[in-house]
Amino acid sequence: MNPTDFSKHLSGFLIKYLPGERGVSTNTISSYKYTFLLLVTFVQEKKGLNIKVLTIKCITKELVVEFLDWLQKERHNGNSTRNARLAAIHAFYRYLQYQAIENLYECQRILSIKNKKTETKFLNYLTIEGVALILKQPDISTMRGRRDLALLSLMYDTGARVQEIADLIASSVRLDKPYVIKIKGKGNKVRIVPMLDGQVAHLLKYMIEHKLTDKYANQYPLFCNKHNEKLTRGGITYILLKYAEMARKESTSLIPDGIGCHSFRHSKAMHLLQANVPLIYIRDFLGHTSVTTTEIYARADSKQKRDAIEKAYADVMPNETPMWVNNDNLLEWLKSL
Repeated sequence: MNPTDFSKHLSGFLIKYLPGERGVSTNTISSYKYTFLLLVTFVQEKKGLNIKVLTIKCITKELVVEFLDWLQKERHNGNSTRNARLAAIHAFYRYLQYQAIENLYECQRILSIKNKKTETKFLNYLTIEGVALILKQPDISTMRGRRDLALLSLMYDTGARVQEIADLIASSVRLDKPYVIKIKGKGNKVRIVPMLDGQVAHLLKYMIEHKLTDKYANQYPLFCNKHNEKLTRGGITYILLKYAEMARKESTSLIPDGIGCHSFRHSKAMHLLQANVPLIYIRDFLGHTSVTTTEIYARADSKQKRDAIEKAYADVMPNETPMWVNNDNLLEWLKSL
C-alpha cells in the first residue's frame, strides 16, 4: 500500500524540517509527536477513519476543533494543554502551506483557530528558609542522600528547569576558575551560569565520589539513578517531592502545598530580585528570551511592593487626639453623640 500525502508530509516535518531547518530541541519534537499521536488516535477511534488512508484533505478545521474539544472533555486537559497541542498543529500547517500549496485554503482555516484564554497562575515559590529546610532533609551519611543534596542544591543555585538538570553531563561543569556550568535550555539555547566557590566545593565532592572528574566520564550524565541511567524529569520530581513532604512535617508554613521542581526556579529568581539584582541579569541567568518574561517576578513580589510603598509613604493624617482621651465622663460623651 502506498503512503498517503499526510504521512509523507508529517514525517518530513518531524524528521527533517524541525531538527534540520529549525534546530528544534528533542523535547519539543517529542511533544509535537505526541500531539499527532493523539490526533491520529482521535481520528481512528472517534471519527472511524483508517490511518492507512488518512490524507491531508481528511483533516479540516472542524475536525481539529473537535479534536481540541475532545482533549478537554474526555481527557480533561486544561486550556494551557489544549493551547500547547494547537501550537504543534499550527507549526505543522505553517510548514504544510508551502509544501502542499494546493491545500493552502484549509491550512489557513486551521491556522485561524484561536488559543483559549488561560488563568494567570499563582507564582509558587519558597522563602530562603524554606529552601534551606528542604536541603536539610537528605541523609548525607548515604551515597544516595549525598547525590540528592548535590542535585537539589544545584537546581536551586542555577535556577535551572528540571529537564535542564536531567540533561547535564559531567563536562557541563567547568572546575577551574572562573567556575561556570553550561546549561542547554529551550530551543537548544545554551547559557553559561556562574557558580560560587561554595557551590563548586559541594558539587566537586559529589563528582569525585562518582568518578565524574575522570576524563573518560566527560559525557556521562551528571546525575544517575541506581541503574547508572540518567535521571528523568519524573525521577527528579519524585526526589524533590519526597524531601518537600519531609520538610512540611517540620513546618507547614515554610513548605506550602503545590511545591514542584519549577518552584525552585521561581524561588531563585525571587531571591535574586529581593537581593536587588537587576532584571536583565536575572533574565540571562534564567535563560529567558525577553526581560518581559522575567518581569513576572517583579509583579509577584509583594515584599518589594510593600518596601517601595513604605519608602514613598507620606503621613498626611492630622495628628489629632481622640475625643475620649481627655473626656472624664465617657458615658456623658457617648450620650452627646
